[in-house]
Amino acid sequence: MGRMFGTDGVRGVANRELTPMLAMQLGMAGAYVLSKNADHRPVILVGCDTRRSGDMLANAIMAGACSVGADVVCLGVLPTPAVAFLAKKHGADAGVVISASHNPMEFNGIKFFDGNGFKLPDEKEDEIQAEIESGMKDITFPVGAGVGRVTYELDAYKEYVDHALELVPVRLGGFTFVVDTAEGASYRTNIEALERLGAKVIPIHNHPSGININDHCGSTHLEELQQRVVEEHANAGFAFDGDADRFLAVDEKGNVVNGDQIMAIVASRMKEQGTLRQNAIVVTVMSNLGLFLYGEQQGIHIEKTKVGDRYVLERMREMGANIGGEQSGHIILLDENTTGDGLLSCLHLARALAETGRPLSELAACCRMYPQALINAHVDNTKKEHYGDYPEIMARIDALEKEFAGKGRVLIRPSGTEPLVRVMIEGEDQDLIQKKARELADFIEKTMA
Repeated sequence: MGRMFGTDGVRGVANRELTPMLAMQLGMAGAYVLSKNADHRPVILVGCDTRRSGDMLANAIMAGACSVGADVVCLGVLPTPAVAFLAKKHGADAGVVISASHNPMEFNGIKFFDGNGFKLPDEKEDEIQAEIESGMKDITFPVGAGVGRVTYELDAYKEYVDHALELVPVRLGGFTFVVDTAEGASYRTNIEALERLGAKVIPIHNHPSGININDHCGSTHLEELQQRVVEEHANAGFAFDGDADRFLAVDEKGNVVNGDQIMAIVASRMKEQGTLRQNAIVVTVMSNLGLFLYGEQQGIHIEKTKVGDRYVLERMREMGANIGGEQSGHIILLDENTTGDGLLSCLHLARALAETGRPLSELAACCRMYPQALINAHVDNTKKEHYGDYPEIMARIDALEKEFAGKGRVLIRPSGTEPLVRVMIEGEDQDLIQKKARELADFIEKTMA
C-alpha cells in the first residue's frame, strides 16, 4: 500500500475510497497511537464540516476510538481551527476533523491534531498507517467498563467564538460585510462573531444542506461575492472554505484581496504595534513576487518554504515567527491558534479597517500583486525531480531571471502526483510572461524527452 496520508490527512470520495471501514480503522489506530503513553482514559474530540457523509464517517471513527478504550466528545459541525483550539484548551489527547476542505461535497477527509492542537508529523501518521496494515496487532481491545463512550457537546462552537472575540476585541459598528461561508462549517461561528462585534452582515451561501458545500461558492469561487459587495455598497466581502481554515477577501470595489495581501496588511499592523516576532512572515515559494518586494520595502523578512501549510507551520515554530501562510488564504497566527484560522484572519483584517479608517483597496495596495503565468511541462514521471540536472535548462532559467532584472521571477517545481514539471513566471506584463512560460515549458519537455 502507498502512503495513506496526504498533505492534509486521509482524503477520497466518501464511501468509495474513504469508507466507513477505513474510518473505523483510523479511529482505532489513531486513538491508540496518540494516547498509548497516557496514564488516563484517553479523550478524543471529533468535529466535522457540513457534508452529508460526515455523519457516516464520524460515527465510524467514534466507534473505532471507543473500541480501544477512548472516550469521545462529538462536537458536531465545527471549523477545523475550532477543533484544534478546543483539543488544546481542554487537554484532550487528540482532535479529529472530518472534512475535505475546499473539495466538492462527494469527497471527504480525516485529519488528526495532537493534544497541543498541532497537525501530526509524518512519523505519527506513518505509525497510524502501520498499525492499520498490521491488523491492529499492538492493540488490546477492552471489554465491559473498559470500552469508551460518546458524549455530545454541540454548543462547543460558542467557546471558539468567545475565544476569537477575546483575542481581537474590535468594534465594527458602521461596517457592512458580505460574508460567504461556502455552505460549510463556519455558517454559525463566523457570522455570529462579526455580528457580535457590531457589523452589519449580509450572509450568502450560508444554508448548508449537506450537498451544497463549496458548490460555486466560498474562497475558491469569489465571483458572486465580488458582485454582491459592489451591489450592497459594502465595506468588504469575506470568504471562507468548507472547513474555514482558509480566508480571502474582496475590497469595496469588488477586487480580490488574496492571502499574500492579507498577510502584508496584518503583518504591517503587527510591526507597528511591536508584536511581529522575528520581524518575519513565513510563506511558500508560490507566494507572489509582490509580497517579497513588499518585505524589502518595509524591512520585513519573508521566509520561504516548500508548498503546504504544514511546512509553513514547521518553519514558523523553528524560527519563532508568529505569522505565516499561503496565497490561497491559509493564514496561521501562531500566538493565537495552532493552524490556519479563517475567523481570526478575518477579524484581524477587519480590525485593520476599523483602526486605520482606510478602505480595503488602499490597505491592499501596500502589496502589489504581479501577474502570474503557470504552464505545465509534460515529462517522464521518473525524470521530473531531476530537471535541475540539465545544464541547458538551468542556463535558460538563469537567462530569464537576468532578463527580468528583479522585476520578474521564474519558479520551477515538479508535481507531487503527476508526470509534470510546473513552470511559473511572474512579471509586470501578462502577455510577455505567458509567452515566456510557454517557451520554457516547451524547452523543458523537449530537453527532458
